[in-house]
Amino acid sequence: MSKAKVAVVVDSTAYIPPALVAKYNIHVIPQILNWEGSSLRDDVDIKPDAFYGRLATAREMPTTSQPSAGEFHEFFSKVAETADSIVAVLISKLLSGTQASAQAAVDMMGGYPIEIVDSESAAMGLGYMALAAARAAENGADYKEAAAAARALVKKMRVLFVVDTLEFLHRGGRIGGAQRLIGSMLSIKPILHLLDGKIEPLASVRTKKKALAHLMEVAETEMAGKSNVKAAVIHAAAADEAKSIYAELKQKLNPTEIHIVELSPVVGAHVGPKALGVVFFDN
Repeated sequence: MSKAKVAVVVDSTAYIPPALVAKYNIHVIPQILNWEGSSLRDDVDIKPDAFYGRLATAREMPTTSQPSAGEFHEFFSKVAETADSIVAVLISKLLSGTQASAQAAVDMMGGYPIEIVDSESAAMGLGYMALAAARAAENGADYKEAAAAARALVKKMRVLFVVDTLEFLHRGGRIGGAQRLIGSMLSIKPILHLLDGKIEPLASVRTKKKALAHLMEVAETEMAGKSNVKAAVIHAAAADEAKSIYAELKQKLNPTEIHIVELSPVVGAHVGPKALGVVFFDN
């Protein structure tokens, strides 16, 4: 069997719909969930349903870690058997040590061509960049060009979300303590977004309903007049709410592509159950 010219690697926090992973032959390296003495591979050893079900009654909260340099080296080596080069599109380096592990693995690959892309994002923000690289490769791009296709979306990508509680983000060290205190004291719903690779507050409102309405307003305002919008609804065990947001987003943005995507257990460990968000950009 002849080798592909370019293979695309993404980490599991992207949680790209399985049909698209299969269609573009995207290689997914799992992040790690450490829980009650076990190291579980994201979406391999533990799936979202089982994760969120167990989280509800867990005495001990899970922590997360990235694949080691050795695990990345093993993964890249296997992928290299099927392709002449690799583009690895990975979660923001300001949210995870994943890229550092990947870079250390690249240095062990003896000059095999691998391009690492810092998505400055996560979830389907990251997912859409990996898809851009895979689609470019399918259209004949080399690995440098496929990486450039992903990087072209970094500053266009918008990821906005609402969490039920800031507790999980605070515990995971992804947001400051003062922010959590304000949120819990006033029982407000903070609207967060990814900005330059970090989680930052965007606005605060009193109820989740108002928070979700605000997400819609921002999406509608920012995408007004754009004709090639792609979007996604991301959620942590909030499928019903996600469906209604999906319908509204579809109607308001008229996107050329839209998906509902559950957040992987490793992302869920940081945002907590019932988190909901929207991803959108003009292509």
